[in-house]
Amino acid sequence: MDNETETIRRILQDSGDTWAVVGLSDNRSRDAYGVAQVLQRFGKRVVPVHPKAETVHGEQGYASLAEIPFPVDVVDVFVNSELAGGVADEAVAVGAKAVWFQLGVVDPAAYERTRAAGLDMVMDRCPAIEIPRLG
Repeated sequence: MDNETETIRRILQDSGDTWAVVGLSDNRSRDAYGVAQVLQRFGKRVVPVHPKAETVHGEQGYASLAEIPFPVDVVDVFVNSELAGGVADEAVAVGAKAVWFQLGVVDPAAYERTRAAGLDMVMDRCPAIEIPRLG
């Protein structure tokens, strides 16, 4: 198993079940909405993080990672690449175990900082695609 595949497996199976999904709103046409549904189907607790702090899929939303009043295991990032590094830094600050940058979200410097802080990280991948592959 290559390193990236092993990291994906570790995040999906061993990092914990509370996923903060940054960029998740109640807009059903956005990818974050559907991916969050898949995560829930596979037993993950999905916590919406969006400036509107909307309740989505039955879970209370928060305006930022820092406002979530309980531990978060994985931070799933649906913001554009220019903003993603700041979200990764926030994930480190709140004590997350892993950061997942969605398809199209790429920031190599943030990847290096996050890994250097001891977190697992995946870039430019989608957990809704990867979960079934682990079978």
